[in-house]
Amino acid sequence: MASKPGVWSDWPWQSLGAWKYTLFAPFVVKAIHENFWGGLHWQLHGGGGDNWCLHMLIIAALRYLNGQLWMNLSRCYYLTSKYQIQTKGITFEQVDRENSWDDNILLHAIVGTMVHELVPGFTFTACKFWDPVGILILLLLHVGPVEYVYYWAHRALHHHYLFSRYHSHHHSSFVTEPVTGTVHPFAEHLLYLLIIYIPLVGTWLLGRASMSMFYVYAIGFDFMNAMGHCNFEFMPACLLRAFPLLKYLVYTPSYHSLHHSRVHTNFCLFMPIYDYLGGTVDASSDELHASVRRKKRKTEFVYLMHATELLSIFHLLPWGIPSFAAWPLNTSSQWYVWPLWPLTLPVMALLWLFGQAFVSDNYQLPTLRTQTWVIPRFGFQYYLPFEKKHINKLIDRAIIEAEQEGARVICLGALNKSESLNGGGELFVNKHKHLRIRVVNGNTLTAAIILNTLPNDLKEVFLTGATSNLSQAIAIYLCRKGVRVMMLTQSQDLYESILTEVPIGYRQNLVQVTKYQDGQNCPVWVVGKWATPSDQKWAPPHTHFHQFVIPPIIESRLDCTYGKLAGIQLPKDIKGMRSCEMSMPRGVVHACHAGGLVHSLEGWMHHEVGTIDVDRIDVTWNAALQHGFKPV
Repeated sequence: MASKPGVWSDWPWQSLGAWKYTLFAPFVVKAIHENFWGGLHWQLHGGGGDNWCLHMLIIAALRYLNGQLWMNLSRCYYLTSKYQIQTKGITFEQVDRENSWDDNILLHAIVGTMVHELVPGFTFTACKFWDPVGILILLLLHVGPVEYVYYWAHRALHHHYLFSRYHSHHHSSFVTEPVTGTVHPFAEHLLYLLIIYIPLVGTWLLGRASMSMFYVYAIGFDFMNAMGHCNFEFMPACLLRAFPLLKYLVYTPSYHSLHHSRVHTNFCLFMPIYDYLGGTVDASSDELHASVRRKKRKTEFVYLMHATELLSIFHLLPWGIPSFAAWPLNTSSQWYVWPLWPLTLPVMALLWLFGQAFVSDNYQLPTLRTQTWVIPRFGFQYYLPFEKKHINKLIDRAIIEAEQEGARVICLGALNKSESLNGGGELFVNKHKHLRIRVVNGNTLTAAIILNTLPNDLKEVFLTGATSNLSQAIAIYLCRKGVRVMMLTQSQDLYESILTEVPIGYRQNLVQVTKYQDGQNCPVWVVGKWATPSDQKWAPPHTHFHQFVIPPIIESRLDCTYGKLAGIQLPKDIKGMRSCEMSMPRGVVHACHAGGLVHSLEGWMHHEVGTIDVDRIDVTWNAALQHGFKPV
C-alpha cells in the first residue's frame, strides 16, 4: 500500500481474493448466448450478433498471456542474467503486492462494456473489424494527447501529497518486474483509464472505429508497459547509435529503471521526448544503457532439485506462476491452477525428450551467491527402472556444468541423491576423481535436524528404513547417547553390519525387530521407509511420527501427530528469495539444501556422499546455527 493510503486506494473487489475472477462469468454467459443460442436465432431471422463480450474475453486472455510471457522471459536467468539492471532481488512482499497486477484487465473489460452499452454506435455491428486508417489515427492520438497528458499527470502524482497517498504504492517496487507497471491503487487506475481512452474515443468520434483498435491498443500498451519494467536491457546500444532519433521515441528498460531508483526523473509513458522537452531526463540515462551489459556473475553454490507432482512444474521458475510459487506447494487448496493440469502432460513429454537441467531460481547470502537448478524429471519418474541411467546422466552433466561455471559446491536434493539411484552421490565422485567442485547430499544436516527434533528425555525409539544411510546414522548416534533403538529390518546380516558400527559399550541399545507390531508400545517413531495406514495402526495413541521419507506418509491417525520433511529457516540476511521450496514455508529450505549451504559457507573440502560420518553430525549442526540457520 501507499505510505498514507488515500480515498479509493482499494479495489472494489479486493475482498474477493482469487474469487474476483468470477466477475468474468457474465462475459462468458453473454458470449455463449451470442454465439450459440443467440447466433442461431439471428441466423434464422437474417440478423447478426454483436459479440462484444467474446472480444473482451479474448482481449483479456491475450493480456494475461502477454503478462505471463514477459514474466517468464524476465525470470529466465540463462537469457537475462548478463543484462539485468537492478540485482538486489525480488522479495515475497513484492510478489504479494504485485499479485493484483491483473486488476486493471478486469477493470478495462467492465468499463469498456459500460461504454459499449451506453454510447450509441459503439458496437461491433456498427464498425469494421479492421480499419488501417483508424489504427493510424489511434497511434497519432496516442503519440500526441496521451503521451503529453500522461507525462504531466505522472509529474503531478509525484507531488508529495499524491505520492504519499497513491503513487508510492507503485514505487514500493525498487526492482521492477514486467507486471509492476500495472500495480497502482484503484483511484490511480481510474485516472489512467481516462487518459488511455482518449485515442479510442477520438478514433470513434472521427468515424474510423474498428474492433481491431481495441486489440491493438490494449495489447500494445501492455507490451510496452511490461517492456519498460522487465529489469533487463535488451535494446542494443548500436541500434540507438545507428538511429539517434529512436531514443526520443521509445524508452528502454534501463531508462525507466532510473525512474524507480531516482524517482524524480524520466517521467514519460513510453516516449522520452516529453522528458527532454520538460527537462526531466536523468543525466545518467545514456551511461546506464551503455554499461548495463556485464559479465555473467559467478555462481558459488548450486542446489539440484526436481519437480514432484505434475502441477509442481508451474511452481518452478522461470515458467512458473509467481503468486503460485511464492507460497508452499499445495495444489489441493490452490484451486486456480487446476485448469493448467492438462498442460502438464505435453510439458512433461517435452522435458522428457529435450530437457536439460535449468536454472529455476537464485538468491544470495552476504558471502555466497546461489542458484537452484532443476533436473527435468518428476518424482514418479525416479521410480521407473528404465529412467535410472538417463537421470544419472542428467545429474552428471549438471555437476560438470556447475563446475565449469565456477561453483564450489553442488548439493543433490530430494531423489537426486537416492541411494538406489546413485549411492547418495557416490557414483559421480567415483566416476570423476579430479572434481574441483564438491558434491554434497546434505544428509549429515538432515540427520542433525531430525535428531534435534526428538525429545530431550528420549529413552526409546522405533526406527524404520534400515537400508538407508540416514536411518543407520540416526541409529548409531542414538545408541551412543544411550537411547534404545528398535530397528525394523528383516535382514540379520544388515542388522549385524550396522551393529559393528556402534561402539562396543553401546551395542545393547540397538535391537532388531521384524514387525510393525513391535513398536506398539513406543510413542516415538522415526520413519525412513514409507508406512501404509495399516502399518501406522500399530503405533500407540499420541505417537509422533518423525519422517524423512519421500513422498511423506499419509496422515491416517487422528490420535497421532506427524512431522514434516526436515527443513530449516534460512539466515535473516538472505536477499532475493521470492519463491517457496516446494512444500516448505517461506524462508525455509529442505535440510539437504541447507546442508549444502553450510558446507559451502564453511569452505569444507570433502565430498559429502554415501555413508554419513556420525562424528560430523554435531559439527554440522553447530556450524549451521553459527551461520544463522534456525530450527523451524
